Amino acid sequence: MINPQDAHVKPLPMPDADSQTFWKGINQGELLLQHCQACGHVQYYQQAICRACSSERLEHRAASGRGKVHSFSVVHRAPGPAFKQDTPYAVILVELEEGPRMISSFAGADPSLVGFDMAVELVCEPAGGGMALPRFRAA
Repeated sequence: MINPQDAHVKPLPMPDADSQTFWKGINQGELLLQHCQACGHVQYYQQAICRACSSERLEHRAASGRGKVHSFSVVHRAPGPAFKQDTPYAVILVELEEGPRMISSFAGADPSLVGFDMAVELVCEPAGGGMALPRFRAA
């Protein structure tokens, strides 16, 4: 069970062996996607093998950070005390220029302005604890 004081603290990412390079990139202001050297597939979220061909020949490359909103939902009721001050906010599914889709949140504007096919760009926002989070704003 969660400690009541901890319920007021937003969780931070916990990088593992597969995602460590990704989070290092976000902390440096860039979105790194895995590119398969065997078949050319581009993937997000990071893992040890290519989801298209099962090759282990993956390399990280910086993405453009641009995409469009594929889908979204505006949250009016916080899932917990740590997010109460953020409501309302938009959770968005971004289709990146490179192909993969990524769930994130909309930054820097009224969430009611979010729409389907809206052009967005990456913003890496400091989140405390030496971590940054990938969010998107209107492009």
